[in-house]
Formats: sequence, structure tokens, C-alpha cells
Amino acid sequence: MATASLTGRERTFPDDEIIVSKTDRGGRLTYVNDVFLSVSGYTEDEVITRPHSIIRHPEMPRCIFKLLWDTIQAGQEIFAYVNNRAKSGDHYWVFAHVTPTRNLQGDIVGYHSNRRSPRRGALAKVVPLYAALLAIEANAADRAHGLEASLQHLTALLAREGKTYEQFVFDL
Repeated sequence: MATASLTGRERTFPDDEIIVSKTDRGGRLTYVNDVFLSVSGYTEDEVITRPHSIIRHPEMPRCIFKLLWDTIQAGQEIFAYVNNRAKSGDHYWVFAHVTPTRNLQGDIVGYHSNRRSPRRGALAKVVPLYAALLAIEANAADRAHGLEASLQHLTALLAREGKTYEQFVFDL
């Protein structure tokens, strides 16, 4: 299923709504709520069993997803600002809270994500940071070096601020 070209139009959703999705360990969608469907423009049949990356916007730096995946696969929660791509090619920003889902034995069996409407003031800081990270990734000799360079840039920024990534996003 092809996603439409980028439109440059932003979709928003009310502050009192939450986008919810669940995936298996491999990131394939197992559940989405009505808000997910409404904002993304997909039907449930189009997304269930598909990779969550179906909504990945190409202007999201890969280093943010690496940080996200490394954190949740280690059994920890993460909060992050994410730009998603709707089926139409529109985009929508979210403030995501992603947590591992565990079985009775404590093993990670999947992931649960709640996404809220982002604070506009935070986006004013996130958008230029993500653009800089994306440019670092794009200007590297190859994908691996680009990912490493953008992670180093982000790590250096956090070190200068004296904050963890979670502290950084909550302070925006």
C-alpha cells in the first residue's frame, strides 16, 4: 500500500484525545484506537499486522527512533516528540509515551504507545533540533555513519544541558 506524497499540511487533534496503539515485539501493530485511525487516515484493516513504521514521517531523524527502540527493548519507558505521516501525506506531531508490555513471567511481549497532542512551544524547539539531526544523517558518507553522527550530536547536546533525554523533553 503506497502512502501519498508529502503534502506539507499538518493535522492536529484535540488535547483531550489520546492516540493509542499496541505492537508485538517486532513492532507490528496489534491494536489501534479510533483516534489513531481518525488522525492517520488509515482503516484498521490497513494497519493491523503492519509495521508501526507505516506512519513514519521521512523528516524524523533515525537517531530518535534508535533511542526509542533501545530504551523500550531494555525494558524502560520513553517519552518523545514524533512527527508522523498520515495516509494522505499530511503530517501530525505527537508527544509519545511508549512502554514495554510484559507477560506474567515479566518478559517483554510487545509495546504500548499513548500519544498526546504536543505543546506548540515545545515543537518550536524540537523542529529545528530534528532538522539538524536529519541533516547530519543525510550528509554522512553512509547511513551507519549518519546515525552514529546524529546520536553523537544529540548526546553532546544533552551533556551540555546536563539532562537525560527524558528531562530534556519534559523541560521543553
